Amino acid sequence: MALDGIFLTKIKNELNEKAVGLRVDRVNQPTNDEIILNLRGRGVSYKLLFCVRADSPRLHFTSHSIDNPPVPPMFCMLLRKYLTGALIKGFRQFESDRIIFVDLDATNEIGDRIEVSLCIEVMNKYSNLIFLKDGKIIDALKRVDITTSSVRQILPGMEYKLPPKQDKLCLEKCETAELVKRIMTFREKSLSGAIMASVQGVSPVIAREISHRVCFDDLQVKELGSDNTEALFKELEAIKTDLPLSGEVYMLTEQSGKPKDMSHLEIRQYGDALCCKKYESPSELLDDFYFERDRINRINHRGRELIRLLNKLIERTSRKIALQQQELRRCEDKDTLKLYGELIVANLYRLKKGTAYYEVENYYDNCSLIRIPCNPALSPQENQKKYYKDYRKAQTAQRLLVDLIKQGEEELIYLESVLDELSRADTDAEISLIRLELSSAGYIRNTKAKKQKPPKELPPYEFMTSDGYRVLVGRNNIQNDRLSLKTARKTDMWLHTQKIPGSHVIICGDGREISDNAIEEAAVIAAVYSKAADSSLVPVDYTPVKQLKKPVGSKAGMVIYHEYYTIIVNPDKDKVEALRVK
Repeated sequence: MALDGIFLTKIKNELNEKAVGLRVDRVNQPTNDEIILNLRGRGVSYKLLFCVRADSPRLHFTSHSIDNPPVPPMFCMLLRKYLTGALIKGFRQFESDRIIFVDLDATNEIGDRIEVSLCIEVMNKYSNLIFLKDGKIIDALKRVDITTSSVRQILPGMEYKLPPKQDKLCLEKCETAELVKRIMTFREKSLSGAIMASVQGVSPVIAREISHRVCFDDLQVKELGSDNTEALFKELEAIKTDLPLSGEVYMLTEQSGKPKDMSHLEIRQYGDALCCKKYESPSELLDDFYFERDRINRINHRGRELIRLLNKLIERTSRKIALQQQELRRCEDKDTLKLYGELIVANLYRLKKGTAYYEVENYYDNCSLIRIPCNPALSPQENQKKYYKDYRKAQTAQRLLVDLIKQGEEELIYLESVLDELSRADTDAEISLIRLELSSAGYIRNTKAKKQKPPKELPPYEFMTSDGYRVLVGRNNIQNDRLSLKTARKTDMWLHTQKIPGSHVIICGDGREISDNAIEEAAVIAAVYSKAADSSLVPVDYTPVKQLKKPVGSKAGMVIYHEYYTIIVNPDKDKVEALRVK
């Protein structure tokens, strides 16, 4: 999947329609690969996102709020210095290539008007955002020196040069007949391959779609007839005519609704295998396509230290439990050790030092003969003492191991629940609260805790069922405890996925009897806010809050209950999002 030059033309047209004449109110840099310009003017406001991440480079309006780091990076500070208050003059594209310039009317340090530009190059791993003045580079999100590239350097003070141009024709500048003629020169290539080699700004999915519309197959160019050539002319002419418009765009999705690809054409080549969803705005499509994946990327970036720590702790705890269980199985033979000690005592008068085993009668088993392994270097009395010592040791170990394994399993459940919370964290504040929770539990040594300002406490997630019951969901284990044991009333209903890490969910009854519909919808919420969010047929336990008990000394978020009911639900993220109180 790639954002091609023609789709970028649609975006450029949309931005020119809506953003020209607006001023830059704020500049933010949520991550190393993203810049957001907050635009205001004419009674409207937009957030313009520049992203140069290798797997999702793009430029568009976004409606989502993205949390920013407490200290802005240097490039962000540079843009704030020049662009705060700057006027958007226009967006221009280099031919049909994946390069867009944003021209701005700004002021310098002494208040003089200056012309500056932001240039975004949408080229996968080579994507970049470059700040220009008078054709020279002021700075870039990604600096490129001679050690990185021998073809083109991007460093402050250097003259900006366009990337090496490919030998392709621009749709806007060339006649359609010339485009068709160029395509027909690649006689040995498939039609889609010839289109890709000839026309600028065309992605593979568009090339295949044109080929599908022209000949219902991806034939070689030399196999095309005059009818096919005429159809190819019409398809390219239609795309060329549509270029100046922002127009409709399409998202390809699987039957499950998972985004697969995007296009400025309605895609027909896949038949019923993929669905084609129409959008009136390219920005709206890109926002929907990338938001969830980018949210996960941001959390992985900001919380990677915690993710690494939690995975390490989970692996260590699992390994420790496995070793303890193995040791416990060995302790099951402790009675044999005691038996050997007793039989040696009973036969001391006839046993001698220096043998590898003692063969004696087992008076517990009809006096049948039994061989007892022994250390030849020890006397019978010393071997007997060793067996009794090993028996007492195994007896003590068995008693302790049962408790240690139980504690280890509880710790494993807790760590997995924290990792699950982290996977759903949306903001830096949530990550900071999870870090504070781990610090309080002794998993992190926070030497700067006294100097740092404690993170602001966030409210629980809030939902409203279709029949009017308020549902609260904890963001982390500390909030889960507070929500279930302090905030909730005794008559409220508590829900949690059965034996699966997840958030505590409370249905607020407010003096009413809680309906079956409210329980079912809250169970779906509990399933979505758990580790089983991508599974099906998830069991969810529910019980009145008064049934909950907090074991003494247990981890945060740990409660027990004995009387409960279970409901099986399928997690439905769209349904849950519709119930969410914004």
